[in-house]
Amino acid sequence: MPYFVLMTRLASESMHSAAGRKATGKDWLDKVKKLCPEVKWIAHYAILGPYDFMDIYEAPDVETAHRVSLLSRSEGAVCAESWQALPYEDHLKLLAELQG
Repeated sequence: MPYFVLMTRLASESMHSAAGRKATGKDWLDKVKKLCPEVKWIAHYAILGPYDFMDIYEAPDVETAHRVSLLSRSEGAVCAESWQALPYEDHLKLLAELQG
């Protein structure tokens, strides 16, 4: 299955309570698991920079990745982007093929 990276930015007011943030995050994940059961979660990170969270997941197709991003936006994310990712070893194989 293809890999995707979900980059999410939340409204600042949603980051004031650890308990509230945990509950909201669990509710979001439960909804995604229900509506996109084929998604396989690989990693979840809180990050520094223009985004608050980065999730790495596998999805069967780009439409499912769109659903994940749309669910994130509908559950309060100010910004949610899903980027398709290719494992580095696969990237190197493609590069070698292009070089003949």
